[in-house]
Amino acid sequence: MEGKKHDEKGESVEDKILQFLDKNGEIADSIKFAQERGWKHDDSLIGTLKRLEAFELISTKPIENKSLLLTEEGEEVARLGSPEARVFNGIPAEGIAKAELEKKYGKEEFKVGFAKAMAEKWLAVDKKSGIVQKKVEKISDTVSEQLRKIKENPAIALSEDIVTTLKKRKLIHSSNLKSYLILKGNKFSTSFSKAPADLTSAMILNESWKEQQFRPYNLNALGTVLDGGHLHPLLKVRAQIREIFLEMGFEEMPTNNFVENSFWNFDTLFQPQQHPARDAHDTFFLSDPAECLVLPEDYVEAVKEMHSRGGYGSIGWRYDWKLEETKKNILRTHTTAVSSRMLYKLAQEGFTPKKYFSIDRVFRNEAMDATHLAEFHQIEGLIADKGLTLGHLMGTISQFFKRLGIENLRFKPAYNPYTEPSMEVFGYHPILKRWVEVGNSGVFRPEMLRPMGFPDDVKVIAWGLSLERPTMIKYGISNIRELVGHKVSLDFIKDNPICRLDE
Repeated sequence: MEGKKHDEKGESVEDKILQFLDKNGEIADSIKFAQERGWKHDDSLIGTLKRLEAFELISTKPIENKSLLLTEEGEEVARLGSPEARVFNGIPAEGIAKAELEKKYGKEEFKVGFAKAMAEKWLAVDKKSGIVQKKVEKISDTVSEQLRKIKENPAIALSEDIVTTLKKRKLIHSSNLKSYLILKGNKFSTSFSKAPADLTSAMILNESWKEQQFRPYNLNALGTVLDGGHLHPLLKVRAQIREIFLEMGFEEMPTNNFVENSFWNFDTLFQPQQHPARDAHDTFFLSDPAECLVLPEDYVEAVKEMHSRGGYGSIGWRYDWKLEETKKNILRTHTTAVSSRMLYKLAQEGFTPKKYFSIDRVFRNEAMDATHLAEFHQIEGLIADKGLTLGHLMGTISQFFKRLGIENLRFKPAYNPYTEPSMEVFGYHPILKRWVEVGNSGVFRPEMLRPMGFPDDVKVIAWGLSLERPTMIKYGISNIRELVGHKVSLDFIKDNPICRLDE
């Protein structure tokens, strides 16, 4: 009949279950019932029971069965005999040299079998000649016999000593198998046909739907799990860090232009045009379009003057500043280029205190290895206000990293072209048990701020770190190429846990 499950003989599984219940009243254990008929007690059979139960033909109660299952090695021992029995049976009546016996069975099998046979006092070894001989005529291979009994009946009751010994030899392992007590249901019948689940046009035309018994809907059943997108670990950590900045009162800067020009990326930051960072070995330069077309003329002249001759108490870099160099288009090497644009805009519109942050991609012409990629994410935060000091910078950084879960910080003096003073930030990693650099920071130099139009008493403090490094620490990743790029495991993206930065 349509919808029925059939066994290997082509007989209906549903009919056999219902006929047995009709005759005997109950099925005490579904596992034993299936074994007696050569059926597999798998999802297919359990699905059949659930279907019969849905029509109230039967009712079921789960039974927890502790059972023993053979390992792969246990299956082999049950089939071929234990190593000790095989070694014993391989010894001729006249005896055999120990080295020959080892060669016959292989090192591992001989080592286990010989040791067990000696422990059972089945064998004796002549100390002078090294000949191994049998001490008994016959043996009983109880190990293989026990394993065959377990295979026939996984729920067999064995003494605790036997089970412990077989487990120690890795021949068996325990398992909890769920079987069912099967009883007659409220609508029990020996006949079963699959009720339709849907109303068809034919039923409506011939009006058979009026007398038709439809399959009941299980409103508690879970629907099919649909494949969907999964957040990359970088996006999870980025969302957490973004939330920290917003909670601290920062505004997010627009970072949607990966292509930048050298003016905003380098010159506005008071980096000289001969700086090594502007070399092709460190920066990706564009060939088309090779140059930008529009720059703010007054600001360009102010930056040129600061580089060439200095001002505001600075002597500048004292070199011949070139417009064609500053117009070169590049892939931005840091999001500080965005900060310089925002600060210039803030100065031109009339200064008000601001807190800005950004998290986005930057590009460096790096040699790729386990900790470096040609593109990565930079996290940047800055505060513009009057009367800011190094103490404000250290306090803000401490609060930021505390929310990241890193409270034990150290600050080390450093050099940056556009900040003075500058500090590298180190956090103590309790798992690695060492200090790890977690960021860089500093106070933007007057040579950068004054050409923008900021008053003398306005200070800007800033800090930054990569997104990849804290993500690698949080997820225990040692190679950055396992986090970003073509070597990333899709299963890792799907199964990675929620990132908790406070743990």
